[in-house]
Amino acid sequence: MTYIVDRRLNSKNKSTVNRQRFLERYRQHIKKAVSEAIDKRSITDIHNGEKISIPAKDIGEPIFHHGQGGKKVRVLPGNKEFVTGDQIKRPEGGGGSGNGKGAGNSGEGMDDFVFNITQEEFLNFMFEDLALPNLVKRHLAGNTEYKLHRAGIANEGTPGKINIVRSLRAANARRIALTGGKRRKLKELEEEEAKLLNASHPDDLLRLSEIQTQIAELRKKIQRVPWLDDFDLKYNLHVKHPVPRSRAVMFCIMDVSGSMDQATKDIAKRFFLLLYLFLQRNYEYTEVVFIRHHTSAKEVDEQEFFYSRETGGTIVSSALKLTDEIISERYPPEQWNIYAAQASDGDNWNDDSTICYKVLSERLMPKLQYFSYIEITAREHQALWTAYEKVLEDFPQTFAMRQLVSASDIFPVFRQLFQKKVA
Repeated sequence: MTYIVDRRLNSKNKSTVNRQRFLERYRQHIKKAVSEAIDKRSITDIHNGEKISIPAKDIGEPIFHHGQGGKKVRVLPGNKEFVTGDQIKRPEGGGGSGNGKGAGNSGEGMDDFVFNITQEEFLNFMFEDLALPNLVKRHLAGNTEYKLHRAGIANEGTPGKINIVRSLRAANARRIALTGGKRRKLKELEEEEAKLLNASHPDDLLRLSEIQTQIAELRKKIQRVPWLDDFDLKYNLHVKHPVPRSRAVMFCIMDVSGSMDQATKDIAKRFFLLLYLFLQRNYEYTEVVFIRHHTSAKEVDEQEFFYSRETGGTIVSSALKLTDEIISERYPPEQWNIYAAQASDGDNWNDDSTICYKVLSERLMPKLQYFSYIEITAREHQALWTAYEKVLEDFPQTFAMRQLVSASDIFPVFRQLFQKKVA
């Protein structure tokens, strides 16, 4: 047996790195567990962490070992009970399964590996590969965040932003400018000195002495010029530019009429809560508008949207008209990415479905990036679904509709509605 031991030093955040590798390795198990957990959870704990169980057979580590080589001859014993094609009945209970079921007097097994993922990791897996469709409009959302851009060179700055090359270039240019005349004079005197070095006439010797004195003085003056001065220092200049962020607003429209029983409302609440968590996690500059409606529509806060007991008849167009009014007052379409999601059981006042089609096709859809409608019912579709099918024909890229029957359909339908499109 050969063992390979990795003795490389780990980084300071070694636990985080190792955990990410572990989560990546068992991604399929975790995604399956997250999907099942969403169906079972209540509204208040849908965003918490989750306990993940991995079968023992899937956690084996690969090892290096010597394989069986050469030629071998084996004699295998026969049996008196079975012949080719017989089916063997599965043992009942007993040991060896490793899952804690039943009891037996023989066999060995291994328990499943169980670990917990945090709330952050749970949401990462839950919303993986999801995005708001058609998020194309960009507009500056506040002045809270900036990005530094290079804007040339400055004469003042912090030591950390000093530009060494430009500083040395400025220092060299200054020395050349300050000593240029002296260097030319020095060159002329050195040439004259070279001619008089072999002279023997007294006047030439006197002139040579004067030249050497002038050369020494010029060299001292040149050396007194500092090699680097304070005003030679140059600094990289960075200026702040506001970062444009995509802004989005989501309208959550829920039917709370008398035909919506508590189970149907609970499914709608779960869908909207999932949508709300998704928006809050993926888009920092996203606003959410909650609208409840029965015979009349009203904009409410999150608490009232999910937990108010108010009910009544059903006029769906009231919610669509209120949505259009709010958009006109607060969310200019040229500045905002506007989305809407509606949940209903499909019941509506018969004459009102035609009004819904007109409001959607003529007033709302030209302003929206995406409209998703979910109908929570197990029976046949009614007039509202038929009216929305006409909207789907007119706006196939920006309108989507799905049917929910039970809570187990919520997450699969949610992923279908908000699946990230690949160009």
